[in-house]
Amino acid sequence: MHDWITTPVTADLLRGALDVETTERGVLPHRLPARARAQNTDDQLGMAESQPSGVRLAFRTRATAVELDVLPTKRAYVGAPPRPDGVYDLVVDGRPAGQGSVRAGTVITVDMAAGTSEVRPGPPGTVRFDGLSGDAKDVEIWLPHNETTELIVLRTDAPVAPAPRGDRRVWLHHGSSISHGSDAASPTGIWPVVAATLGGVELINLGLAGSALLDPFTARAVRDTPADLISLKIGINVVNHDLMRLRAFGPAVHGFLDTIREGRPDTPLLVVSPILCPMHEDTPGPCFPDVSELGEGRLRFRTMGDPAERASGKLTLEVIREELARIVKQRAADDPHLHYLDGRELYGEDDSAELPLPDDLHPDAATHRRMGERFAGIAFGPDGVFADGSGAVSDSGRPSD
Repeated sequence: MHDWITTPVTADLLRGALDVETTERGVLPHRLPARARAQNTDDQLGMAESQPSGVRLAFRTRATAVELDVLPTKRAYVGAPPRPDGVYDLVVDGRPAGQGSVRAGTVITVDMAAGTSEVRPGPPGTVRFDGLSGDAKDVEIWLPHNETTELIVLRTDAPVAPAPRGDRRVWLHHGSSISHGSDAASPTGIWPVVAATLGGVELINLGLAGSALLDPFTARAVRDTPADLISLKIGINVVNHDLMRLRAFGPAVHGFLDTIREGRPDTPLLVVSPILCPMHEDTPGPCFPDVSELGEGRLRFRTMGDPAERASGKLTLEVIREELARIVKQRAADDPHLHYLDGRELYGEDDSAELPLPDDLHPDAATHRRMGERFAGIAFGPDGVFADGSGAVSDSGRPSD
């Protein structure tokens, strides 16, 4: 039996959230600020920003047992096998120390064929970790990257205090569902977390599934968030939503960068083009889910575009990369802290042959690991645009001598 100490979850115990909403039960972390949420009318973005990808509790304690009461919001799909419960990753003094899940929670059942959904409210649940040492230690609980998670209360058998922030640099990354963590196995397995761990930086992840669409309110959120390093992975959502033509895309990218530079004029800023996605390399969107094999647990995406439409200004990934490279080269003449990375350096032709995208759009867990390691080596390595000058990135995430 434990003599439990109950601690309300407050903003000072959270990392990676831009806003913390007070609810009837506790708090709900958000990855976009209230002002941005007020301007949003898209349910997809509303869901994505409330899913706490990269968000974690961080505290110092001597506790040997930790419990966290939560109310998750899960998603189910008509005709599909049940989805696995979201994973909570425990990290102690920087090392993986356990995983847990919560089966309870609210369930949103989506009928992809009909385009409808139904909400079934459910009860809270508890994720528990025990058998920890009684030494003073830094504890992180990384929240599920793919489940909206209302945090109710933290229980421990020793007092807790917010973990010291130290002097690690803050890296803010914005991208699509791939950056959000689609098809990764756990919250510390998504590629930005892998890269941040290896690079020895604090991550703020604005990877927003289906929603890296050059929205001005997202640019303002990036501009107004203190960060030492910024990266923007742009392109795939613009194509698969068939959102705009080339005429609009270039000015939209300029405007997005202009807004960020209003508040962060000298911050190292890396623009990353899309990774390889064969179906969209030379074929425009839109793309839609193919639910014909959903009953067997297989979901694939199919593009509805025609390569001939490129002539009329429709966007493909090849066009996106050319335009992003051109824009960054043009702006870098007056902005020495602006850089470009071709996303195919993270996942390209050889990777596609070895580790094909399972649904033709999103990488699997092994590919997330590879992309994170590649990004860490390219960006945080000794010659990288995010290098801190202290040496190469090591397997432990600490610069080597």
